[in-house]
Amino acid sequence: MSFRSIPRGNADHNGQPLGRFLPDRRQLLKSASAGFGYLAMSALLASKARSEEVAPALPPGHLAPRKPHFPAKAKRVIFLFMQGAISQMDTWEYKPELQARDGQSGPGGGKLMASRYKFAQYGETGTWVSELHPHLAKHVDKFCWLRGLHTDTPAHPQAVIQLHTGTAIASLTRPSIGSWLLYGLGTENQDLPGYITINPPPNFGGTVNYGSAFLPAHYQGTRINDAGYLPNLEAQTPIALQRRQLDLIQSMNKDLASRPHAPSAIEGVISSYELAFRMQSKVPELLDISKEPEHIQQAYGIKDGPAGSFARQCLMARRLSEAGVRFVEICHPGWDQHNNLHRGLMNNCQAVDQPAAALLADLESRGLLEDTLVLFGSEFGRLPSAQGPDGRDHNITGYPMWLAGAGVKPGFTFGATDEVGQFAVEGKMHTNDLHATLLALMGLDHESLTYEYGGREFRLTDVAGQVAREIFA
Repeated sequence: MSFRSIPRGNADHNGQPLGRFLPDRRQLLKSASAGFGYLAMSALLASKARSEEVAPALPPGHLAPRKPHFPAKAKRVIFLFMQGAISQMDTWEYKPELQARDGQSGPGGGKLMASRYKFAQYGETGTWVSELHPHLAKHVDKFCWLRGLHTDTPAHPQAVIQLHTGTAIASLTRPSIGSWLLYGLGTENQDLPGYITINPPPNFGGTVNYGSAFLPAHYQGTRINDAGYLPNLEAQTPIALQRRQLDLIQSMNKDLASRPHAPSAIEGVISSYELAFRMQSKVPELLDISKEPEHIQQAYGIKDGPAGSFARQCLMARRLSEAGVRFVEICHPGWDQHNNLHRGLMNNCQAVDQPAAALLADLESRGLLEDTLVLFGSEFGRLPSAQGPDGRDHNITGYPMWLAGAGVKPGFTFGATDEVGQFAVEGKMHTNDLHATLLALMGLDHESLTYEYGGREFRLTDVAGQVAREIFA
């Protein structure tokens, strides 16, 4: 943005008196920049607005709810992302042949390593689960297993980006899956973002994993942490004054947006500022999990400090989904266990097992699991062979994820790996197939959900993707 230079002194270039309160360019830039900084902070730290002073309603538009391509089986998604690659051989994939061939040569030439953990069968389905997941084991009859997944690259940065955006090519940034859902379906709550990511990993793609890329900026994910919003009530500026400050900035934004060849991102900025203003009345209270009943907090295992991070995320995800957020992603990092595998798995599984199980039970008790799809998994899996004395290397050729809730068959298994768990041999699903299936469960045809950019039409699944309709309830 450029400003016309305003002469100093008491008269302009034509000798006419200047207005008493007319600012010069330096004052105007200083005021505007301070306003931008203030808005960024107020969006995060503002308290609930007084009910008698409300912001103007957002007119229907790009974020308004839209009809899906066909009747949807799910209305919203909660993605529990285990970043780093879970060792499925020690958690979800019981392979008697692997246990029997411990120390022998495996398919890739390495020595097979049996799991040190005990497995048992649970539920009416008799699903095998290791002792690391005693709480989630009670919910196996809800799970719809995808056991034949595979992807393209064994490198974490590219695989994480591909899982979130459909492509492993970091140089060609694509919209994230949450952004595509928001673009296709809009949002159910105009006072909240339609796409929220809690504690996303700062590396392995960073903001790319929840960005909107070439889609308009208002479709990108909103990043928060598991501490929620902590308003400073004493520092709170009256809502009416905030509105006046915002109106001043928005008038400049709208003027710039109306000019020829103005960047399209300006519309996203305008929308994001208005959304941030409206969020003040709902977000602080919504993310204040201390108001949950004691029995709910105990069920999730809520506690202070880093050890309670994932539990807080799970409870926040339920509250956000219940309030109408279309796509919520939560993250637990640290599963990249090339060494210290068994101790690391014990720590990680202890952190996620109870909260994830409580999330499923809580959603079900509130009737939300009927239209909420829960996805649990990593960017790829681990090999059945050993890496060093206590580790497993990456496996992109066969690994599982599970789904639960809206639209999928409970207690169902689709796909399988070989007898030791290295290669997908049945029901093979590439990452593109996973995305096509998730979109279909939300009522979207992955081939029709397109956006024209740079002279071609893009989609989440690029030129691939097969929907696994076998898993549909």
